[in-house]
Amino acid sequence: MQSTIGRVIGDARTWVTLLALAAAVGAANLSVTHPAEANATALTATGTIDVSATASANAKSQLKAMSDYMAAQKAFSFDYDANLEVVTKENQKLGLASSGTLAVNRPDKIRATRMGGFANIEVVFDGKTVSMLGKNANVYAQAAAPGTIDQLVDVLRDKYHRPIPGADLLMSNIYDQLMPEVTDAKDLGSGVIGGVECDHLAFRTKDVDWQIWVAQGDRPYPCRYEITSTQVSRAPAYSLDLRSFKTDAVAPATFAFQAPTSARKLNPGELKDFDELPAIFSLTKTQPIGGQ
Repeated sequence: MQSTIGRVIGDARTWVTLLALAAAVGAANLSVTHPAEANATALTATGTIDVSATASANAKSQLKAMSDYMAAQKAFSFDYDANLEVVTKENQKLGLASSGTLAVNRPDKIRATRMGGFANIEVVFDGKTVSMLGKNANVYAQAAAPGTIDQLVDVLRDKYHRPIPGADLLMSNIYDQLMPEVTDAKDLGSGVIGGVECDHLAFRTKDVDWQIWVAQGDRPYPCRYEITSTQVSRAPAYSLDLRSFKTDAVAPATFAFQAPTSARKLNPGELKDFDELPAIFSLTKTQPIGGQ
């Protein structure tokens, strides 16, 4: 099973070439340059970041607590705002913004929406069939995909190239999904996301840095998830902010797909502007930082 981080590691040498100027939506070739980045060297030099074994253990235990809490929720829903950074062949970094909703009934039902500058899409999974609707083009596709949400995430990513936003945070075991590649973990103390006080955790792998802000208290849900591709020039990133997180029951009708009467049915691979980048973008391979 491949996480978003695993996907980024696999694509860490890919730059995005801009073919036309526009905004879009996304979640895979990632990156964000945080305003605090300029202070990072000073913070390290003065030793104000705790890099002790205790801080590392705290970060891992807090991530595990969040993972256990999310796994215990049989139903949940949230709204989200996403930002995907891309680097053009002119070395300009652009941010592609989108917003959407997610509703989950474990183990095998999900409804996701996403709206950005080029896409207004919906994905519905009822445990047997995944349905994908492109509202702007008024087209849809369906495919048999019996199984769990975990299995669906793999099918959508690997077979149909239609990743669900923040899929790592929907898995039945987030901790096991995110930790295998981690080489460093830090507990950075508190932060506030959308008015919610959070524990700020930072992790590193060979090719990416990722951070997560987890709500403090007895509901440790993720409030922000951010992945930075450190091996690509200008370090592009992907971030997902969660809001209006609820653990109320989700009505079964939420997961029943009804195609618009005028919509045209396509094969899944024929859907345009449905995945991370719209059709106006193309991907080109370049040398990573260091030329390796």
